[in-house]
Amino acid sequence: NFFFVLSQNGKPDLSFFAADCFHFSIRGYAEMAMALWNNMLEPVGEKQTYNNFTHDRSKLKCPDPDKPFLSTLRNSGFRNPDFNLGKTEPSVPYWAVIVAAVAGVLVGS
Repeated sequence: NFFFVLSQNGKPDLSFFAADCFHFSIRGYAEMAMALWNNMLEPVGEKQTYNNFTHDRSKLKCPDPDKPFLSTLRNSGFRNPDFNLGKTEPSVPYWAVIVAAVAGVLVGS
């Protein structure tokens, strides 16, 4: 969803598009880059679902001092904060993978 800037004649401002009218121009890419940056700073579940193409740099968001990181599922409160990123035991022993691979080669040949 997006709101497009209209030119003085009431038609869409084509300066956001390249000459082929399919790809973005430098101006269009700048707007999309700002939208992506803002999206990365918004918490999961509260992300903006539209882009307002207004060529206004004041809509660029800065990190919140309380949450100075890019928003992820974990730091947005959607995952268990006690999640352990340490080394865990594999669910299948390494030798079982080797035996299965050799058996597959033998059966296939």
